[in-house]
Amino acid sequence: MASISLCMIVRDEEAVLGRCLESVAPAVDEIILVDTGSVDGTKAVAAAYTDQIYDFAWVDDFAAARNASFAKATGDYILWLDADDVLLPEDLDALLCLKNRLDQSPADVVMMRYNTAFDSRGNPTFFFDRERLVRRAAGPVWHGRVHEYIQCPGTRITVNIAVTHRSIKTAYTTRNLRIYEKMAAAGESFTPRDRFYYGRELYYHRQYDRAVQELQAFLAPGDGWLPDQLEACKFLSAALHDQGDRKGAFAALCRSFALGAPRADLVCGCGDLLLEQGDYPAAICWYKWALELPQDLHSGFVNTDDTGYLPYLRLCVCYDRMGDYAAAARCNAQAAAYRPDDAAVQQNAAYFAALQHPADPSSTGENKEHNR
Repeated sequence: MASISLCMIVRDEEAVLGRCLESVAPAVDEIILVDTGSVDGTKAVAAAYTDQIYDFAWVDDFAAARNASFAKATGDYILWLDADDVLLPEDLDALLCLKNRLDQSPADVVMMRYNTAFDSRGNPTFFFDRERLVRRAAGPVWHGRVHEYIQCPGTRITVNIAVTHRSIKTAYTTRNLRIYEKMAAAGESFTPRDRFYYGRELYYHRQYDRAVQELQAFLAPGDGWLPDQLEACKFLSAALHDQGDRKGAFAALCRSFALGAPRADLVCGCGDLLLEQGDYPAAICWYKWALELPQDLHSGFVNTDDTGYLPYLRLCVCYDRMGDYAAAARCNAQAAAYRPDDAAVQQNAAYFAALQHPADPSSTGENKEHNR
């Protein structure tokens, strides 16, 4: 049986670390925690699971910290997690089964799904694959001060195991932006990946002019990872829209179609811009197109809402505003098939029910806030 080292970097994670370690401990042979400066009870929580707790002076470099944790590993394979990640019971069982057969059919890199957003019933709605388990002898190395990524040569397999992200943080910090600004001030060279994420950070912090500049600079050479290029088109569109440039926002989304197969979220984005302008027939065409697109569950970032729930909900709004209430109600029912507990879906259903019973005192038609 192959041995597995769990390697993590942590800082002030006492609220979630125990949950993470408890969920994965049965599958790993050693746990290595590199602490980058905790001032809470993180180390005390970790001590209940491991005695391999190491201090690492934070140098604004996530890759450096992760490489320090990997350097302590002794197992055949290295698994990495963040403190607010967990393995659900079914995924723990699957990892144990994988562990039993890895020495018989070894792989250098094991790709696992990373679920980061969920509907009201806990079903994943946003996910992507990551290099989650790597063979130590293959020489895995982390790169990137921010939004770090791992490089590991050799054979790759993709398995039906997911890591579930359960963050309890409510504020988006300036940490990542500060690191990029420090890199720029020091004259450090930016990789295409750095430039994309720098542009995204600028957008998140409402620095739209600079976000547009960085995202356009990233897209111009066309040498970035394709999913990043598609995401850049989306964020470029959003930044231009927030500057009041609707035409530019639409063009940025359409730019993505020259890069690869149309992606449903970008198609829906075109529909949203047309919906905002009141061109409901045109918006309907885009939303219907999104519903027809296949969804590759292993092609970068996947949002399952974009091929079902969201376009149906937007179609509901379009038909309602055109006065076709029967079609609007049908589309809302279709959206409900994906998210029956969704507040907008339920509000819409009540609205359409009121339209069918005009004598009902609640059917004033004044509460038509369905996802507008």
